[in-house]
Amino acid sequence: MGWPLAVSAALMDRNEGSLFKALLALAGGHLLAMAAILFPFTALLFLAEWQREIQIGAACLVIALGLYLLVNRRHPRFLARVPPSRLALWSFLAAMAHGAGLMLVPIYLGICRTIETDAGHAAASELMTGNASVAVAVAVSHTLAMTVSGGAIAYGVYRWLGLRFLSKGWFNLDIVWALSLVLVGTISLVFAH
Repeated sequence: MGWPLAVSAALMDRNEGSLFKALLALAGGHLLAMAAILFPFTALLFLAEWQREIQIGAACLVIALGLYLLVNRRHPRFLARVPPSRLALWSFLAAMAHGAGLMLVPIYLGICRTIETDAGHAAASELMTGNASVAVAVAVSHTLAMTVSGGAIAYGVYRWLGLRFLSKGWFNLDIVWALSLVLVGTISLVFAH
């Protein structure tokens, strides 16, 4: 959801290049946030006998984050205009706060139950389990997908829709995001074995 900041940077600077610089900073912060979550869990792989406790802890953390976001729905005003020099930090903090890497942890640790019809989770689990280089590839792939999709939206809004569209057509997904965190965490708790 950093694309509005990329549009803002381009509109404020009246320069299309500022949009791409902002996207690069946002991608860097997002990637660092995922690395900060995923890589510490790499060290925990040898604790396989603690699998249930780790799953319960991660589920509780995701639920707590979702509940916090539901209760505290106000965004600080100072986030309305983030200077380009601080976009990577903003992206890192936003990705950490929204649990960007947390949702990949259960798959990475191999604690997601997969059934025969769930080919996507089974493939992700097989790829990620116990392999730090694959975790890096997953984090980089996710960051690229996020940057390309967000960049396409930002470029389209900047190029064709403009500020009037943003002020009239904004749809806040914070509640949907918070509820999805609570739901995912609850499902993980229910299936903790």
